[in-house]
Amino acid sequence: MYEHNADKILFLLKTRGPATAAALARALRITPMGVRQHLTRLSEANLVTHGDERRGVGRPKRHWHLTEKAASHFPDTHAQMTVEILGAAKAVFGARGLDRLIRQRERVTLARYKAAMRGARSIAERARRLAALRSEEGYMAECIAKPDGGLLLVENHCPVCAAAQTCQGLCRSELEIFRTVLNGAAVERTDHILAGARRCAYRIEPRRSANKPGA
Repeated sequence: MYEHNADKILFLLKTRGPATAAALARALRITPMGVRQHLTRLSEANLVTHGDERRGVGRPKRHWHLTEKAASHFPDTHAQMTVEILGAAKAVFGARGLDRLIRQRERVTLARYKAAMRGARSIAERARRLAALRSEEGYMAECIAKPDGGLLLVENHCPVCAAAQTCQGLCRSELEIFRTVLNGAAVERTDHILAGARRCAYRIEPRRSANKPGA
């Protein structure tokens, strides 16, 4: 039982960000005391830590969040091997060769994503399918509808983060892939893990002049 709920706590902190013990208890439908017991053990394992936030009078609220060590509990897609391959490609073929490699990956990924979009009749449906594809690849993605009519594609985990740090062309390439797949929408990155954010997020705003579904 401990491992099951502890894993759920890690998942909630990863996908929802810092939270109080009370909020975690409500989400898991267990007692706050039970959550605190798990948090104590996770803290001892250096998987979570906390910060106290004071608002007005009264005791400050304690918000829990993940440590860097907690990243090891989520998919890494053989990060070290990918970094080594990218380094070897650059050493053998140079920067231009590495760019060609990224462009080829972009073409292959784009073809697969476009195939998955067949029959989608709206940008919202394409965005949801894109989130599902990214989740299958380990990005823990979700598509969130915003009150103003826009969408937010959130990726709570980056399984290729180590590779992206070595070759930031990967991040630029993925943004271009999203813009192509979500044809008819403006796509902008609003949060970036490499810039220190806890997640990557992309704002999607349908253009008024484009209502046709993509290929």
